Amino acid sequence: MTQIPTPSFQPNPKRSPVEGWYVVKRFLTSETSLYTFKRILQALLTLFLASIFSFFVIQLTPGNFLDLYRQNPQVSAETIQQLEEQFGLDKPALQQYWQWLVQVVAHFNFGISFAYQRSVAEVLWERIPNTLLLSLSSILLTWAIAIPLGIIGAVRQNKFLDQFLRVISYLGQGLPTIITGLLLLFFAQMTAPLFPIGGITSINHADLNWFGKILDVGWHLILPTLALSITSYAGLQRIMRGQMLDVLRQDYIRTARAKGLPDDRVIYVHALRNAINPMITLLGFEFANILAGAFITENYFNWPGLGRLILQAVQAQDLYLVMASLMMGAVILIVGNLLADIALTIADPRIKLSEMN
Repeated sequence: MTQIPTPSFQPNPKRSPVEGWYVVKRFLTSETSLYTFKRILQALLTLFLASIFSFFVIQLTPGNFLDLYRQNPQVSAETIQQLEEQFGLDKPALQQYWQWLVQVVAHFNFGISFAYQRSVAEVLWERIPNTLLLSLSSILLTWAIAIPLGIIGAVRQNKFLDQFLRVISYLGQGLPTIITGLLLLFFAQMTAPLFPIGGITSINHADLNWFGKILDVGWHLILPTLALSITSYAGLQRIMRGQMLDVLRQDYIRTARAKGLPDDRVIYVHALRNAINPMITLLGFEFANILAGAFITENYFNWPGLGRLILQAVQAQDLYLVMASLMMGAVILIVGNLLADIALTIADPRIKLSEMN
């Protein structure tokens, strides 16, 4: 009787240090890693120059945070002098900036907020998630509406539906965020108490379960999101329509249709993949538009976000809080543009990160 040899299973040997170093080296020298590293260096230089410009522009405004105390006869001159020394306002502007920069670089310490008497980082971390939630919800809503309607307008060019959508987009572009916010506030008053217009949560938010809390925040998010999305939606719809029309006139689209491919495949596989590239590029700039509109929207709807915080800090001349808020806004813009570039290479493998500036 022939004995069948039993296969011997040996455990995989551990990866040698040489192989591990090769994997790390390959990752560090990959196109995405090199591009990300280059963009980080550019971002650091941009943030440094932006901090210099912002700091000295703030210094051009007359007075400082302690002007309110100086106008109060109950506050003595000695108290004001102690506060100036505590906040460093008795030093020259260049020395103030240098001390602030050293604290940020060495300890990631943005200083103490004059108005809140708390760490600036703590105040910011309470507001940044709210602004990101509002911005991302606005971008998702804008794209979810603008892209399909732009495609429909291009496919049904010059027909009634296309003309109707174009009129709507013209009206949307003619309404800036400041107008749409006022109109939505008026609408909320007419339909009260259907839509909440203040804050991010209701009074009984803490008593709700986890699902109820999500619904509560989402209900408060409706009107601010619409206020930010209307103008952006109109512009993106027109751009998407124009890109689709340009792609649908290309020879390879005519060839695909001549081969008998279904229209849905031609439009949503061949044409859309090429028409969407410029839209992804614009995604990074959407963060700039959203943050700019957030200054108005967050104040209209009492939304506790970064834009409202910056405006209040500027009005109170809260120097270090203004600086940190502006830096965080710049970081969000830089990260948004970096993610848009990486998403562009994923959507179209023909585009190389090494060829981008």
